[in-house]
Amino acid sequence: MRERISTPDDDFLDIDWINNKSDRLVIVSHGLEGSSDRPYVLGMAKCFSALGWDVLAWNCRGCSGEINRQARFYHHGATDDLETVITHALDQDQYRQVFLIGFSMGGSMTIKYLGENAEHLPKEIQCGIAYSIPVSLKSSVDMLTQSKTGFYKKRFLKKLQEKVKLKAETYPGLINYRGFDHI
Repeated sequence: MRERISTPDDDFLDIDWINNKSDRLVIVSHGLEGSSDRPYVLGMAKCFSALGWDVLAWNCRGCSGEINRQARFYHHGATDDLETVITHALDQDQYRQVFLIGFSMGGSMTIKYLGENAEHLPKEIQCGIAYSIPVSLKSSVDMLTQSKTGFYKKRFLKKLQEKVKLKAETYPGLINYRGFDHI
């Protein structure tokens, strides 16, 4: 079931639920230019759902198939949207145990969120798991330029280019699209 929630800065996040009426929840964060319908997210959701857990897979700003309202997108260091999702889930007041799982960029967000909030994590958060996180963004970008991984670069840039162009049209003077093809 899809739900749209508001962010504190008047934007929105689309989240997808599998509700098994459990008191255990896993929150899944996708990677760069991914979404809640990527095979790795669906596979994790299927696994936890089969174990009887509720599942919440969320979409970063602009990744659910609809562009977000604000000028900003998302990035590896932005944990405020993950915090919004966690707070919304915990406001359901039914979860005693929450696991956070993130893939690639979503894993970076997960680990950063846990570190930033280590002293005051909600008691329900019991575990954080990160898969294939880029430890160094620079070296990750360098790897994407190699021919054996070039298809990733093309995929990421094609999707990002469409979004940046639309944002530049929506926010002229704030976002500059010129030169994007040289990235």
